[in-house]
Amino acid sequence: MSQRDRSVYAEPLVSRYTSRAMQELFSEKTKFTTWRDCWIALAEAQAELGLSGLVTAEGIAQMKAHRDDIDYAMAEAKERELRHDVMAHVHTFAARCPAAAPIIHLGATSQFVGCNTDLIIHRRALELVRRDLLGAIGALRDFVETHKALPVLGATHFQAAQPTTMGKRFSLVLQDLLVDLDALEWLIPQIKARGAKGTTGTQASYLKLFGGDHDKVQALDELVARKLGFDGIYEVTGQTYPRKIDTKVAEVLAGIGASAHWFGVNVRLLSGLKELDEPFGKKQVGSSAMAYKRNPMRSERMCALSRKLMNLVSDFHATHANQWLERTLDDSAIRRMDIPQAYLLTDAVLGLLSDVAAGMRPNPAPIARRLAEELPFMATEEILMAAVEAGGDRQQAHEVIRELSMEAARAVKEEGRPNDLLERMADDPRIPLDRGELDALAADPSRFIGRAPQQVSRFLETVVDPRLATYAEVLASPKGRRVKV
Repeated sequence: MSQRDRSVYAEPLVSRYTSRAMQELFSEKTKFTTWRDCWIALAEAQAELGLSGLVTAEGIAQMKAHRDDIDYAMAEAKERELRHDVMAHVHTFAARCPAAAPIIHLGATSQFVGCNTDLIIHRRALELVRRDLLGAIGALRDFVETHKALPVLGATHFQAAQPTTMGKRFSLVLQDLLVDLDALEWLIPQIKARGAKGTTGTQASYLKLFGGDHDKVQALDELVARKLGFDGIYEVTGQTYPRKIDTKVAEVLAGIGASAHWFGVNVRLLSGLKELDEPFGKKQVGSSAMAYKRNPMRSERMCALSRKLMNLVSDFHATHANQWLERTLDDSAIRRMDIPQAYLLTDAVLGLLSDVAAGMRPNPAPIARRLAEELPFMATEEILMAAVEAGGDRQQAHEVIRELSMEAARAVKEEGRPNDLLERMADDPRIPLDRGELDALAADPSRFIGRAPQQVSRFLETVVDPRLATYAEVLASPKGRRVKV
């Protein structure tokens, strides 16, 4: 394990929570080598469109040869001198490429490299997010299928309600994750190139370079975009690409965070009821004082990180809303933090979601105990109908069952007694059913889960599995995930 300087603040998203792949994507190395990709693409396009007298083949060859050869010490020294990071790297690149030195960044503004690089990284990061979201969907899908027929006590308002199944309960989260996938698929094609637009987006500098030839300037814009791997460009921009795009990214990522938070809360609640456990290491410590504890710390962490992710959205909207005509620089410092954080948080959240979904286990005994405690109440509708079939009066039976249910509930809550509703009904002559008949009506929880297993099967067969099948290639690719969960 490499040593780090422990005398200064370390970003927990990097030191504790996230994958190497996402960390590398937001590294200085990725940013600055991508800046150089932009300069190379611009020079190549300019040469191909008729500026070969200025932009020579030798210069382009030197730029390509030194693309990864970054003198960080020189760049840092130049930035201290010039107070401008892009110009510092222009000088640093030029020092390695003397034949290209006169034309590096020709006609461009700082946002030519800044914006196009951000958009390239957006696109790569969204691909990583999609991969991990699909992994989480797959893990939860398997849990849902395995436990689609396991009866559990339902809850509304966190009060006992009609039974459902464990698989049906978590199929609701699975459905939300598919909505997040839909949003992600809408978003990815919205990421286009800023291209070569010039200082305020008018392309005036390029128009001058090409002697007023509008067609060539348009061709330059499109050619640079293609060389950077984009199919499309934003046709109009100010100095930057539309900051509205950043808000859409933040909203989609926050939506994933909200789904993960709901999932995590459900796991935590069920853990407290002892009905479900998240994965727990053999040597894992739940509490420094209470050695017996098995806290749902992964789900708690997932909720904490999701909360941060959801709350970042307001930063992005404020930045977009405050752009000031063609652009203002107060978007720079905050975006340096917010964009990497949004993706790193999503990376951590999805890693935890996949881990918990793949390893959580229901506990049949506590599930059965809670069902048994509440099933007499759940069975009252069937008991009512059985009483009528046995010759009783429906309205009278309804009132008797109501009275006895209130008495039984009071005894449970105030006296700590077991639920004796069936015994009370068996002893009441107004209910024309004996104890055996009553027990039979309340014995099998699967009688009260309706079509939950069938609903889950249909959902998986008609929605989830066909959708996952379209991503076979993505799911087969190596993940490279190393998350400290």
